[in-house]
Amino acid sequence: MRFSAPVAHVYDPLDYAWAGHEAYLRRFGGGRKRVVFLGMNPGPFGMMQTGVPFGEVAAVRDWMGIEAPIGRPAAEHPKRPIEGFACGRSEVSGRRLWSWAAERFGAAERFFSECFVLNYCPLVFLEAGGRNLTPDKLPTAELGPLQQACDAHLRAALAALQPDWVIGIGVWSMKRALAALGGDAAGSRGADAAPAEALPSSRRPRIDTILHPSPASPAANRGWAPAVDKRLAELGVFDR
Repeated sequence: MRFSAPVAHVYDPLDYAWAGHEAYLRRFGGGRKRVVFLGMNPGPFGMMQTGVPFGEVAAVRDWMGIEAPIGRPAAEHPKRPIEGFACGRSEVSGRRLWSWAAERFGAAERFFSECFVLNYCPLVFLEAGGRNLTPDKLPTAELGPLQQACDAHLRAALAALQPDWVIGIGVWSMKRALAALGGDAAGSRGADAAPAEALPSSRRPRIDTILHPSPASPAANRGWAPAVDKRLAELGVFDR
C-alpha cells in the first residue's frame, strides 16, 4: 500500500515493536474472551512506542509486567522518534483505559481472563509536521484497501477469541466492526451485512461502543471512567 500527502511517514509497530506486541499476545491473548475492546490505531506515545494497544508505558510495564526491546522504523520522523519503554511522554488515552481496567478488575490477569484489547488498524500515519493522522482521514482510494486488510484480520482475531461482545472504543471502531462482521449495533443483522461466509463463525458477537478516552473529547475529560461504567451497565456487558 502507498499513502499520499498529507501522510509523510507510516510506522508499523508490528514490525519494529513486534517483541512488545508478541509478549502482549502470548501473555494475555490465549483462550476465549467474553469482551473484546476495539480501538482505532496506535497512538504516538502508546502502541507506537511499546507495541501494545493503548500501550501507555507505565501501564504496560508496571501493571501488565511487559517490557521488551523495541527497534525503530526504517524511515523515522524527526519529531516522532521511537524511544520504546524509555519514552517519557504519557499516552492519555491509554492511561485512562488501563487505569479503568486496573481499578475495576484489579490485577491484569483478572481483566484479561475475560477481556482483550485490539486495534483495528496497526499502522501509524504521520503528517510532515509530525501530527498524527487517524485512518478515517485517509482518501477513500487509500482507505479502501487498508480497510479490506484490517477487516480480514479482525474477523480472524474474533474467530480465535470468540467473544460475546465487541465494544468499539469510539464510534468509528464500532462501525468498522459492524462492517467487518455484518450487522447493526448489539448484533442484529443489517441491510448491508456481510455475507455469512465472511463471518468468523456462526456465533456472532453483539457490537456496540463506549466513549473514546482521547483528551480531545470534552466528554471524556469530564469523567471517562464513570461514563464507561454507566454505558457498560446499560448494555449489560458484565452481567452474569
